[in-house]
Amino acid sequence: MPDEMEFRRREGSANSLEGGNPVRRNHLLDLVPPEEMDRIRPHLRQDDFTFRQSLYENHQPSEFACFPHAGVFSIVAVPEDESGMIVEIATIGNEGMVGLPLLLGGDGMPGMGFCQVPGQAAMIEARSFRELIDACPSFRRILLRYTQALITQISQGAACNRMHAINERCARWMLMTHDRVGADHFTITQEFLGQMLGVRRPSVSVAANMLQEAGLIRYSRGLVVITNRGGLEAASCNCYRIIRDEFERLLR
Repeated sequence: MPDEMEFRRREGSANSLEGGNPVRRNHLLDLVPPEEMDRIRPHLRQDDFTFRQSLYENHQPSEFACFPHAGVFSIVAVPEDESGMIVEIATIGNEGMVGLPLLLGGDGMPGMGFCQVPGQAAMIEARSFRELIDACPSFRRILLRYTQALITQISQGAACNRMHAINERCARWMLMTHDRVGADHFTITQEFLGQMLGVRRPSVSVAANMLQEAGLIRYSRGLVVITNRGGLEAASCNCYRIIRDEFERLLR
């Protein structure tokens, strides 16, 4: 483990952009050694993202690698029919990165990526990103370990959607969003939450009311307030803990 001075030096490297704009909280960038961060920093650009702002479209190539440090982003599956029903595949915040096809050598993938909770992210243009992962082996290893953790989130989420009750899944989703937002409140409509969970709005209303009546959340006019974090963890299925523990194990 690095000593305290080394940790602060790494944090300082990862928490600045060329021109003085901060990358305050992205954990992947925090893990990059200082000598590699010196190569990466000039290619970082900070952008603000609004609700439902797109990062990439269905089957379209990713133009940027995105490293959130505030806000939450969703990767969703888009159906081929005309139902309009989308289902969330993964939730990404300051623990991760959006744009894995760039790391894995693909041009794009099915689905869409967009901002779920407004925030900021550090962006690296696709061509520069590909050059950096070749030139920075530690950076590449960190991203590959993150990829393994994200695969766990995706696979566990798929199993969860098949096996567990909607109130447990709703609690899991709120916990994951709470972790990434870094505040006890965030905005989400019932319609959008239904899309994230792959259910209709009435089912979301029932699940949210159950959590609210248990004193775990307050939910009104699209605003969720987490009032009992420990109780919400107890109400969630074990999928939340499996996903969280795998991220901590791989990216400790």
